[in-house]
Amino acid sequence: MLSLLFKIGKRRTNTLEDEVLEIQAGNIQLQNKLIDKYKPFIAKSVSSVCKRYISEADDEFSIGLIAFNEAIEKYSKDKGSSLISFADLIIKRRVIDYIRKESKNTTVTLSEHEVEQDDYTSNRIEATLSIEEFQKQIDQEQRREEIKYYQSVLKDFDLSFSDLIECSPKHADARQNAIDVAITLVQNHELKNHLFEKKLLPMKQLESLVDVSRKTIERNRKYIIAVTIILSGDYIYLKDYLKGAITSEKRDCARSS
Repeated sequence: MLSLLFKIGKRRTNTLEDEVLEIQAGNIQLQNKLIDKYKPFIAKSVSSVCKRYISEADDEFSIGLIAFNEAIEKYSKDKGSSLISFADLIIKRRVIDYIRKESKNTTVTLSEHEVEQDDYTSNRIEATLSIEEFQKQIDQEQRREEIKYYQSVLKDFDLSFSDLIECSPKHADARQNAIDVAITLVQNHELKNHLFEKKLLPMKQLESLVDVSRKTIERNRKYIIAVTIILSGDYIYLKDYLKGAITSEKRDCARSS
């Protein structure tokens, strides 16, 4: 009885996600407080992209601040993970975009130097090659961070990449059916919320909306969840990959029919 009384009287501590909801409802004071509190986290995220120490005086840090604020405003439980994981992805993506933009400006500056024609042509070719290589490195970094974030979301569903490799449907038509189920799930806001809140597929409701059996849905449960996460989230590279996979699956299905 005493433990029950104490439990009832215990005050619930607000989580970071609770504070974000307050901010999104218009609490500017809490927003400024939260941004100030997480400046070390922002600096760490920015530094990991720039590969050097970043202080509050650096332009890249300002980009990180703006990105963190953007993450606060855009975050929802539909993203499938914590604010910190989501903010880390957004910060790194915005800093990479900034670096990419600055590299293009550098190319323009080089082309405007008054040099001899041969030197100018040589310098421009070298600059173009170095910029292209730099762009590849930036794309690789961005893709790596996106996959890292995706892995953290999968972990919330008790899934891993190795699970997906093992459970991926072997036949093209089976994969396409699973993808179609995921698309149906994403388009239904209520069912999507159920998935991200309960971390479970709403089997009964899905069965009434798709042309596959409950047994098939259960068999491809992990794959459907993995695809749904991609379609619901802020995944630039993974969505492109999935779009290519969907096109390929449809082409294979058409050939076999």
